[in-house]
Amino acid sequence: MNRFIDREKELEFLEEKFRNGRGLIILYGRRRVGKTELIKQFCRNKEHIYFLADKRGSLSNAERFASIAAEHFGDLPPKVKNFDDVFQYIAKRLNEKKIVIAIDEFSYLVEKDDSIPSIFQLIWDEILKDKKIMLILCGSLVSMMEELLTYKSPLYGRRTAQWKLMPLRFSDVKNIFPNYSIEEKVKVYSILGGIPFYLNVFDDKKDVFANIEEKILTKGEILYEEVEFLLREELRDYSSYFSILEAIARGNSKLSEIANFSRIQAKDLPKYLSVLMKLDIVEKIYPITEKRTTKRTIYKIKDNFFDFYFRFVYPFKSDLELGNTKKVIEVIKKELNSFIGKKFEDISREFLYEMNLKGALPFRFSDIGTWWERDREIDIVALNKEEKKILFCEVKWQDINKNEAEKIFENLKEKAEQVKWFNKVRKEYFCLIAKEIKDKKDLQEKGYLVFDLKDF
Repeated sequence: MNRFIDREKELEFLEEKFRNGRGLIILYGRRRVGKTELIKQFCRNKEHIYFLADKRGSLSNAERFASIAAEHFGDLPPKVKNFDDVFQYIAKRLNEKKIVIAIDEFSYLVEKDDSIPSIFQLIWDEILKDKKIMLILCGSLVSMMEELLTYKSPLYGRRTAQWKLMPLRFSDVKNIFPNYSIEEKVKVYSILGGIPFYLNVFDDKKDVFANIEEKILTKGEILYEEVEFLLREELRDYSSYFSILEAIARGNSKLSEIANFSRIQAKDLPKYLSVLMKLDIVEKIYPITEKRTTKRTIYKIKDNFFDFYFRFVYPFKSDLELGNTKKVIEVIKKELNSFIGKKFEDISREFLYEMNLKGALPFRFSDIGTWWERDREIDIVALNKEEKKILFCEVKWQDINKNEAEKIFENLKEKAEQVKWFNKVRKEYFCLIAKEIKDKKDLQEKGYLVFDLKDF
């Protein structure tokens, strides 16, 4: 099953740049995030040449590119020695009609030949200077592609725009899997996250657990090796990153805890964590009422599939290598609700953010996050500093009746008193999000904000 899940903003961005005239676009994002499909969707009904680079070096890639370009123009492949020759040939064959040329996995070319950015600077400045062309350079090696955007890069100042393609949000994903209920969609998103390739692997005609067993736990399936493959592909010292991710997945969120578990010195951890954050695999979190410079920070695995893998797959690799998927799926069935509980907090934060954009909350907030102090934690806190308004929200991945909801609100109010933020003058709002909440109307009449999956 291969579904192109709408990337409306991204397609609008590319269409706008196409209308604006000649342009060099840097498009990048982690592997499997959907860059190639986005390019193909954008290029439909436009004259275009699409080339997928590989790791065999400049000459081999230039020859293949020349062959593809010649096929586009209905010619025999020209003899070429480098990319300059290929673009000289293309430039001679172009007419007044605008064309898109997309080079996918451009980072592979740079990885093998560090002169490639300089070569493409020359191509853009000299060979293509008078041509109606949109050149898209696309890559999956995020750190390498981001180097192209720095001041030191030969392509700095040549690019007309750049876009980092991010994983899909739950609001995008909930519109697929028509055979699943909203609860099942939350489960799937909690397990796979927003990577289109992963989502396309699951079949909504099968039970969620059947999909987990068949597509993730079974040796030989793509998702079984995906995490290790991606880490090896993207990172040199992959074993250290592996240890760090395992540490975080096991509940070690502070720098000192991660250092103790991974046996990597605390002073060396920030550089590793910085790379994982650039890849959108890990995120750094701080209490919403404090400045980003606070030392009270924790780390969590941002990518849902990575988190699921290190929680339920990697610890049982020995069993899975022997084909003992039944044992592991039983563990998952027992513990999945606990795992989803934390992911549901992220989904609920996104839900409130979208409600905020629509103006459907009592006030417009400018910041949203979480809060904790010692053993007290509030799942979601949203702030409007100018109006001194604050929203406190608890998230429960369970069904809640009216009495349980009122107890949750009582406890939430007690915790809210400990939050130091304009305490004497602020206006407070209290919110509960759960799978299902009975007697929502009664709670709303008391001034509480209450949402459940029906509202999603």
